[in-house]
Amino acid sequence: MTIIRRRALLGAALSITLLASATACSSSDDPDTGAGGGTVSEADVAAALEAGGNLKVWAWDTTITKVAADFQVKYPKVKVELVNAGTGNDQYTALLNAIQAGTGVPDVAQIEYYALPQFALNKSVAELDGYGAAGLDGKFTPGTWNAVHAGGKIYGLPIDSGPMALFYNKEVFDKHQIAVPTTWEEYAAAAEKLHKADPKAYITSDSGDAGFTTSLIWQAGGKPYTVSGTDVTVNFADAGSSKFATQWQKLIDAKLLSPVVGWTDEWYKGLGDGTIATLVTGAWMPSNLESGAKAANGKWRVAPMPQWESGAKATAENGGSSLTVPAAGANKALAYAFVKYAAVEEGAKTRVDAGAFPATTAELNATEFKNKEFPYFGGQKVNEVLAESAGQVVSGWSYLPFQVYANSIYGDTVGKAYIGQGNLTDGLKAWQDASVKYGQEQGFTVK
Repeated sequence: MTIIRRRALLGAALSITLLASATACSSSDDPDTGAGGGTVSEADVAAALEAGGNLKVWAWDTTITKVAADFQVKYPKVKVELVNAGTGNDQYTALLNAIQAGTGVPDVAQIEYYALPQFALNKSVAELDGYGAAGLDGKFTPGTWNAVHAGGKIYGLPIDSGPMALFYNKEVFDKHQIAVPTTWEEYAAAAEKLHKADPKAYITSDSGDAGFTTSLIWQAGGKPYTVSGTDVTVNFADAGSSKFATQWQKLIDAKLLSPVVGWTDEWYKGLGDGTIATLVTGAWMPSNLESGAKAANGKWRVAPMPQWESGAKATAENGGSSLTVPAAGANKALAYAFVKYAAVEEGAKTRVDAGAFPATTAELNATEFKNKEFPYFGGQKVNEVLAESAGQVVSGWSYLPFQVYANSIYGDTVGKAYIGQGNLTDGLKAWQDASVKYGQEQGFTVK
């Protein structure tokens, strides 16, 4: 089974007028009729389960299939229709179209963390505080729990996470006597040594990716986005952004990054034959390597993410998603029951057993989980490294309430540096300016 967490770019389909959309949504205090306020007790949720009904769940994550089946066995009066309406942005387009059309809106929708603020701001998804979600504080890792909050309210429950680590091909490293890098300076030195020894081999591939860029800035302590309601600041001149731009530009200038585009057949081939020797990515990666780069079985290992300063222990999230209750859904109490079951009750372990990386502290700290040996990784207890990373995610990160759009223009701004058109510092400034302009056009106060 493969669980792919990638951030594809998005065209004009999601270029909606965010604040105008917000005014068009219901603001009823009844959670079963609107997006905000309202209280639904545990007794109300239990009554909804007893009464039963139909739920339409939009999710692309394959681990939800078993969760839905088990949920129907436990609650036989409930019928769950599981729909894959597309991965990531494809689903978001369909969801927004359904919301605007006023028909076909699902009862539950999977939404990635970076995209959730946009849906929260325009009240497309219900606030879950009044459903008892606030009482789940402490059940999830800090990074994922923060990711489902917007304006102090909870708009979804985490179902997985992507604390970052260094995935590396041990056979390649051993062959060229390269030490596992613990800092980004050491990583750059390893990149140079590897490519000099084998001109066909690269430390990693990177043709420009918005999610990777923001994650490295996040790890460096950068906070380019600050959000308070509709007041937004975009500033890629902060110290964390500068650290990333300076260090990564060295790799670009020295041509030490493979230009192979991620998630392509050529990319998987490189991961399998050793010409792409590392990935610095989220904890959801093991199953993708196992299924996509079978030729490298037994050769890969996992180590902590390289640090910006020697001795530091800081990571960031890359990927991960939540389950939400669309505000226009017909049976939100029953929908919340499913979301809670999948995120923090029996469904949480079901998903982990199927290959998902947990967002819940109980599953993350379980002895069975940490002691699991991965044959693909030479028998290494990979989850020990990944669980430690989950506890080292730098706090205080925010995404834009129009991050989906911002990511869609990354290639036309920062992405140009990867093909020799300017540098990363200039690209980040162009990304900043374009994001500010778009936000102002949508009615935000942006600076």
